[in-house]
Amino acid sequence: MGVQQLNGREASGSAIGPGMMRAIVRDEYGDADVLRLAQIPRPQVGDAEVLVQVRAAGVDRGVWHVMTGTPYLGRLAFGLRRPKNPVLGGDVAGTVIAVGAAVTGFAAGDEVYGWGKGTFAEYTVVPEKRLAHKPANLTFEQAAVVPVSAATALQALHDNGRVQAGQHVLVIGASGGVGSYAVQLAKSAGAEVTAVASGAKLDLVRNLGADHVIDYATQDWADGARHYDLILDIAGNPTLARLRRALTPTGTAVITGGEDGGKFSGGMNRQFRALALSLFVKQRLTFFVGVVRARDLERLTELIEAGKVSPSLGATYPLDRAPEAIRDLTTGKIRGKAAITI
Repeated sequence: MGVQQLNGREASGSAIGPGMMRAIVRDEYGDADVLRLAQIPRPQVGDAEVLVQVRAAGVDRGVWHVMTGTPYLGRLAFGLRRPKNPVLGGDVAGTVIAVGAAVTGFAAGDEVYGWGKGTFAEYTVVPEKRLAHKPANLTFEQAAVVPVSAATALQALHDNGRVQAGQHVLVIGASGGVGSYAVQLAKSAGAEVTAVASGAKLDLVRNLGADHVIDYATQDWADGARHYDLILDIAGNPTLARLRRALTPTGTAVITGGEDGGKFSGGMNRQFRALALSLFVKQRLTFFVGVVRARDLERLTELIEAGKVSPSLGATYPLDRAPEAIRDLTTGKIRGKAAITI
C-alpha cells in the first residue's frame, strides 16, 4: 500500500486525489509519536467484505497494543518486524459504500458498525461477519465505541462467566471501555453488581447502574467481607490468590485483560496459570480473547435500542488528533471510551 505524507494544505482534504483517502498510519512499532496523517489509496473490497465510509472510529486499549506491538506474541498476528497494515484502528461506525459479491446482508447507504481493517481513515473494509446495522438511537460517535469493548463484555459475562440472575458480580476496572459495558450487561442480566474503579470515576460507574462501588486506592475488594459468584478482571493484575479469596467456594473468575507480565507475553502468564489451577480447585478460573461477531453486535443492538445498555463516550477527537486520543486513553484521562471523528 503506497503512503504519501500530507503537508498542512493537503491535511485539510483539499488536495486528496481520486481513489485516495486520509488515514493515520505508521511504518514501525512504537508510542504515539510514530503515527502520522497520510494520503493512501482507498482499500479494495473483497467478496465477503463491505466498504464503509468511516464516520467515527473507536479508541481502545487494543489500539495501543497494535501500535506498540506489545506483547510481542501479538506480532504473530500484527507483523513480526513491522506492522502488516500501516493503518491503525478497529472499531468503526459509518455508511456502506459498496459490498462484495458474496455479501447478502448489507447494501449501499446502510448505516453500520463493527470491526474493520484499519479504521483511523476515511474508508475501511469490514468483513460481513464482523458487521451489523447501527442502533437507530445512537450517533455514529456513540456506535463507534461499542463493538470491541461491548462484545468483549458480553462474551465475558455470558459465554465465559455464565452469569445468572441474582448472582453477586464484581467488575474490576469498571470505568474503562469493557468495564463500563460489563456493569450494564450484568445489571440487565439481573445480577447485583459491585464496581471497582478509581475514586474520581466512582460517580461514572454509579450512573451506569452499579449497586456498590469500591475505590481501589482506599478499599480492598478481597478483604473477605464479601464473596462473589462471578468476578470479571478487566485489565487488572490481582494475584490468583486474591481473586480466589473474593470468590464463593464454587465461583467463577473471568480474566479478560492485564497489562503487566512483561513485553513478551503480557498478562498471559497469569491467565495460563489460572487455567491450570482451575483443574485442581472447585472454583472456576478462566480467560478468553474477545472477538467481534455479527451475532453479538445484533444482540447488543437489541439491548441498546431497548435502553438497557448505553455507550459511555468520554471524548471525541478529529482524525489528525488520533495520537493525542491514544495518549489520553493510556494515561487514564478519558472516562469511558473515546472516538475519532471523520
